[in-house]
Amino acid sequence: MKLDRRQFALLAGSMFTATTVSAQDNGLAEPVHRVANASSMAARPTTQHPLDRALDLARTSLVGCRANVNDYTATLIKRERIGDTLGEHEFMEVKVRNRKQSGGQITQPLSVYIRFLKPSSVKGREVIYVENQNEGNLIAHEGGFKGRFLPTVTIPPTGMLAMRGQRYPMTEVGVENLIVKLIERGQKAREQPDVQCEFRKNARVKDRICTVLQVTSPTKVEGLDFYQAQVFIDDQLSLPIRYIAYDWPKRAGAPLEVIEEYNYLDLKVNVGLTDKDFDPYNADYNFHS
Repeated sequence: MKLDRRQFALLAGSMFTATTVSAQDNGLAEPVHRVANASSMAARPTTQHPLDRALDLARTSLVGCRANVNDYTATLIKRERIGDTLGEHEFMEVKVRNRKQSGGQITQPLSVYIRFLKPSSVKGREVIYVENQNEGNLIAHEGGFKGRFLPTVTIPPTGMLAMRGQRYPMTEVGVENLIVKLIERGQKAREQPDVQCEFRKNARVKDRICTVLQVTSPTKVEGLDFYQAQVFIDDQLSLPIRYIAYDWPKRAGAPLEVIEEYNYLDLKVNVGLTDKDFDPYNADYNFHS
C-alpha cells in the first residue's frame, strides 16, 4: 500500500538481547544526514517554531497510520541503553496488527508476534502479545538448547522477567506507538528556546530512500530524553523505518552516545495478518511443539 505522502508517518520493547554487529554491516550506516523529528498533538500556536513543521507532519502521520495501516511485517533491529550499558543489536522477525477502534470500542486489539533471529543464545525465542487476551500477559518460550527443556510461560509484560534488558514493555511495541512517543517528546523539546530542527531528503536505509528529520536540543533539562534524535521516513511507504536518539555529549567535542535505536527493515504493510499469526498453537511456531 502506498499512502499519501503528506500522511508522513513516523517497536519498541520486545524481550531480552542480541549479537554484536556493526550498523554498517546491515546497511544501517550512522546517518550522514543528521536530521530528526519532534511531534505533538497540541494545537499549533500563532508564532512559528522550528519544530512546528515536524509536529504537524507527525500529527498527520499518526492520523494516516491509524486510518490506513492495518498490519505489517518487518525485520526489527534494535539497540538500547539500560543504565550505563549500551546493549548489542538485536534482530527479530516481527508481525504486528494495529489497534483499531470504533465508537470507543476496540474492534482489533494490538497484536504482536516476535521471533528472535540473533544472537545464537536467543535464536528461536518467540513471544506473543495480544491486547486484552491471556489476562494481559505475554506468552513466551526460549529457543535453542534451553527451549528443549523450559516450558512456554505466561508472564506480565511489565514484570521483572519481561523487562530485563528492555527500555519499554511489549505493550508499547509498534510504529503507531513510536509516533505517539515522538509527538510527546517533540512537544517537550518545543518548550526549549534553543531547540533546532532540520529536514534532509534522499537519505538511505539499505535500499530505501528516506526523508530525515533531526532535532537537536543543546540544553539538558529534566524531562527531555535526548540531545539529538533522528527519524528516517520511507518516502514510498510514508512510514518511519529508523529512529535513533543520542545523549548529551559528556564534554565538548566528544562523540555522541546512543540511547536507543530502532530499525524496521523490509517493512511490508497491510499483508493480511489473521488471528492465526498471533496464536501460540500455530503449527509454524514452537510454543507447544
